[in-house]
Amino acid sequence: MKLVIASDHAGFPLKEEVRAYLAKGEHKVIDLGAYKVEPLDDYPDYAERVGDAIKRGEAPRGVLICGSGVGVCVAANKIPGIRAGMCHDTYSAHQGVEHDDMNVIVLGARIVGASLAYELVDAFIHAKFIATEERFVRRYKKVKAIEAKYLCGEGSVGPV
Repeated sequence: MKLVIASDHAGFPLKEEVRAYLAKGEHKVIDLGAYKVEPLDDYPDYAERVGDAIKRGEAPRGVLICGSGVGVCVAANKIPGIRAGMCHDTYSAHQGVEHDDMNVIVLGARIVGASLAYELVDAFIHAKFIATEERFVRRYKKVKAIEAKYLCGEGSVGPV
């Protein structure tokens, strides 16, 4: 599978391990940074890089890593069409794809080690969106409707 991967400084060491692991598995991995530990970098920049790359069709899925996973997950989910889920267990890693069409897995480098990260990305990569049951289709359509509603400016919460 072709994937994009990125992290901030806190996620950099784990990103490097996950990137190497995926490349050994004959996956095509596009590394969007960080390329070194730079304490002043900002996680939203890397979330946007991954989201934009997926939207441009460079890869169907991505991996994002920061210290807790929370920051990049929040930022990535602001991008229309990106469905990022923070996963620290293999069930969520595959179920998020199968039921919710998750296209970005998010890992917290201060939460999971390399061995678990490998299991998580494997579960994510091998999962397929199988929304054949009516309840999953119905829920997926509702999520897409929420996204469309806020893309049009309805329900705006005003300036931040």
